[in-house]
Amino acid sequence: MSPAVAAGLQIALVAVILALAYVPLGDYMAKVYTTDTDLRWKDLRTESLIYRVCRIDPRAEQTWYGYAASVLGFSLASVLFLFLLQRLQGILPLSNELAGVSPAVAFNTAVSFVTNTNWQSYVPETTMSPLTQSAGLAVQNFVSAAVGMAVAVALIRGLVRVGRGGEIGNFWVDLTRGTLRILLPLAFVIALILLSQGVIQSYRSGFTATGLDGNSVTTALAPVASQEAIKELGTNGGGVLAANSAHPFENPTPVSNIVEIVAILLIPVALTRTFGTMVGNRRQGLTVLAVMALLYATVLTVTLAAESGTRGVAANAAGAMMEGKEVRFGIPGSVLFAVSTTGTSTGAVNSAHDSMSPLGGGAVLLNMLLGEIAPGGVGSGLYGMLVLAIVAVFVGGLLVGRTPEFLGKKLRRREITLAALTVLVMPALVLVGTGITVILSSTTGYLGNSGDPGTPGAIHGFTEVLYAYASASNNNGSAFGGLTVTSDWFQSSLGMCMLLGRFLPIVFVLALAGSLAAQRRTPPGAGTLPTTGKAFAGLLTGTTVLVAALTFFPALALGPIAEALQ
Repeated sequence: MSPAVAAGLQIALVAVILALAYVPLGDYMAKVYTTDTDLRWKDLRTESLIYRVCRIDPRAEQTWYGYAASVLGFSLASVLFLFLLQRLQGILPLSNELAGVSPAVAFNTAVSFVTNTNWQSYVPETTMSPLTQSAGLAVQNFVSAAVGMAVAVALIRGLVRVGRGGEIGNFWVDLTRGTLRILLPLAFVIALILLSQGVIQSYRSGFTATGLDGNSVTTALAPVASQEAIKELGTNGGGVLAANSAHPFENPTPVSNIVEIVAILLIPVALTRTFGTMVGNRRQGLTVLAVMALLYATVLTVTLAAESGTRGVAANAAGAMMEGKEVRFGIPGSVLFAVSTTGTSTGAVNSAHDSMSPLGGGAVLLNMLLGEIAPGGVGSGLYGMLVLAIVAVFVGGLLVGRTPEFLGKKLRRREITLAALTVLVMPALVLVGTGITVILSSTTGYLGNSGDPGTPGAIHGFTEVLYAYASASNNNGSAFGGLTVTSDWFQSSLGMCMLLGRFLPIVFVLALAGSLAAQRRTPPGAGTLPTTGKAFAGLLTGTTVLVAALTFFPALALGPIAEALQ
């Protein structure tokens, strides 16, 4: 089978599975978040118990202030708990004789998993105990994803509700429902499928075997299947093993590879149907999905073409850019995974992005710099795309000389300001973080590639730094490789990028939701810009690309573009 046919079949299979799940899953999630809490919460004993223990009134509504305070308070408590769990793991059960994690790594990891980033500056199998993995990191994989979905749903409510004092729901109810009714059942099913493919699930520290050279080799074990499922489903990405989804214990077969790719894309894609259902116009959801699909397909095509070519002696011998890729996946399975993980906020990898061609590596980097909205992370992709839609409507309104409106809500100065602030957070963090880092005298000591200015090594080293801050600021978590990030500077600066890149946009989005919810609906008129169909899809696509292109083109020109032209 030729690589082109293999790529086409894998892409078609993923598309068919997503298409089959799109309507039932999207409508089910809409029902989860819109069902009358007073009538339904008593039917689920687990939810009822949680509400009683935590003293939550499921019928109460919150303004955006209360909703944002709940998100921030819950996240702060999660960071503190996860930090202490790592520091104390040496004296806790299931330690497997592993000592407590150092303060810098514990801080970076706690922030990373709470922000849905899962950036890992440590070797998991020799640093984190099974208790820390299961009771700490895996739990955050669930709840951090549920937080993203809750914020997206709050923004949708802001667009739907009319003059209700700005109430946008109850964060604690949304968090509980997203975790128990959506993420847990799906993760359970995916974990069983992964187990059937040979993904391991063990609380033993490892086993010893005799290698072909006669020496003893110790291989690490871990509760992988249960965490692999939610790692992909919740667009988290942190692996239980250091090689992540390239490890045969995490991703053993081409079938498991497809399953993990589908898990990454499943909820972000289906949430567009949820959006259309909740606003009462499913064409709205299809328009958003079309823009996401167009951006995803474009990056996928460019990356496939780049990695299928040959650059260098090794690539010419292999017939493609096979360095850093698993032979059991090949170019198609590796590229499909790389584009899916950078187009969402997942960060899982089944190949070394550092070994990709300059054009291929630049494409997956640009995928993150677009804002991870194609299709984006769980929840964060949808609310990111909706914010860009508001910006696009504002631009369109200026062109026709009308007050811009989106789904019957006027986009006044406050709404546009909040949308603009949301869009500007990530570029500011990426460019400032990269700029400061590359001028530090110690930076070259951390780079796997360096050299005189203008040399391929120096250019690639700059791309490594740019990729790291793009990954942290977008809450992705994948790494280009070749960059040592264990110093205090990288631990603290990347940690701050994760925090600000996650929670500043969330606060702005919730403020936007509250402002929209307090408005009355305006009937569409002759000058109202239609927000469905090909014309608006083109406007939204152009706005998205221009925002990223104008912001990051100089940085990309200094990195992957310059390297590709060498």
